[in-house]
Amino acid sequence: MPYFDAASAVPLHPVARQALLAAVDEGWADPARLYREGRRARMLLDAAREAAAEAVGCRPDELAFTPSGTHAVHSGVAGALAGRRRVGRHLVVSAVEHSSVLHAAGAHEAGGGAVSEVPVDRAGRVAPGAYAGVLREDTALACLQSANHEVGTEQPVAEVAGECREAGVPLLVDAAQSLAWGPVPGDWSLLAASAHKWGGPAGVGLLVVRKGVRFAPQGPADERESGRAAGFENIPAIVAAAASLRAVRAEAAAEAGRLRELVDRIRARVASSVPDVEVVGDPVRRLPHLVTFSCLYVDGEALLHDLDRAGFSVSSGSSCTSSTLVPSHVLKAMGVLSEGNVRVSLPPGTAEEDVERFLEVLPGAVAGIRERFGAPPAAPAASGEEESLVVDALGRRCPVPVIELAKVFGDVPVGGTVTVLSDDEAARLDIPAWCEMRGQEYVGERPADQGAAYVVRRTS
Repeated sequence: MPYFDAASAVPLHPVARQALLAAVDEGWADPARLYREGRRARMLLDAAREAAAEAVGCRPDELAFTPSGTHAVHSGVAGALAGRRRVGRHLVVSAVEHSSVLHAAGAHEAGGGAVSEVPVDRAGRVAPGAYAGVLREDTALACLQSANHEVGTEQPVAEVAGECREAGVPLLVDAAQSLAWGPVPGDWSLLAASAHKWGGPAGVGLLVVRKGVRFAPQGPADERESGRAAGFENIPAIVAAAASLRAVRAEAAAEAGRLRELVDRIRARVASSVPDVEVVGDPVRRLPHLVTFSCLYVDGEALLHDLDRAGFSVSSGSSCTSSTLVPSHVLKAMGVLSEGNVRVSLPPGTAEEDVERFLEVLPGAVAGIRERFGAPPAAPAASGEEESLVVDALGRRCPVPVIELAKVFGDVPVGGTVTVLSDDEAARLDIPAWCEMRGQEYVGERPADQGAAYVVRRTS
């Protein structure tokens, strides 16, 4: 069964498995002790730290191992903010950061701090000048991911780091998605990453704090990992994480080129074989293994289930799931279609024939869901009736409001309008995205007795 969700987790690399098993026998003792077993464990831990630091591009004494990538982010944000408390309590993040960063920002704001969110363009990319524009005298920390976890867009880290350095503000980079492919460029100050993203075991993260960065670890004091991660180190998992990072880096150049070609094929074929689809994210400045697209008139959860039954494990940022009725914050910030969203992220070693079979199965899966939902044909014909229409989609969830809009749009003359009444949060994003895809005018939104009224004008 092809596994296409490497952005969530990568299967354990063979090198990681070998290193893990070897370290279970050799690295069980306390590395803080001076007896033979402790010294052996300390040697393994030091060697792993040196290997990881070489891959990151930092000094070994700048790198601490943490229980997870999320822990690394939370510790990094909290420690950097506390270390620069005298400067101020202003934090800057992008609108598309991973939830771990946004949760840390929310906790900071709840504690009386200030947070500024930098917007992104339709490709999910920030402008370095936009970061510079929100930096203030009281800015204690800025955060920026190296590449987005949902759409793969690479961020201009080096340029933003330069703007932050000029302003005297440290930059924390979430490198979880990109570190397997190469070091993060630029003069950044802190970095967080997670081993299960590159084929290491879960439960190991990295936190790098450059020398000279003011940093005050939070929580009860602990002598391990420079006070940045309390508790006994999981040395076998750490050794496996460092070994796998070194191994994937050795394979990265060749594998990146091969996977980029497969992703380019997916991007082109999806756009040509599936009607009413939007391929999102930057087509060039992106991770080599990841592509995301959204399908009009499609329930995202239903599509994932159908693809799973066909043998494909993929992910989604769609608002149409049983767990949440709000759109992905990434897709919402980009202003792109959220319904019927599919993220395909190929792990190393993905076979070409598996990608081809996915491309053969996908159009039928999308068409079947659209038929079940009663979606309109791809290009509805116009009629000349001079009337405006109101679509009552109250109480109906994504993708139904957009489907109902499309059903009646052919009955509206050029210049006429359709008003969609909806209390579904996803409609606020999906109706403007539908207009963008169809070349129609999104007039705007106004309050209604229930939910909101979304007005669309036919232009052609």
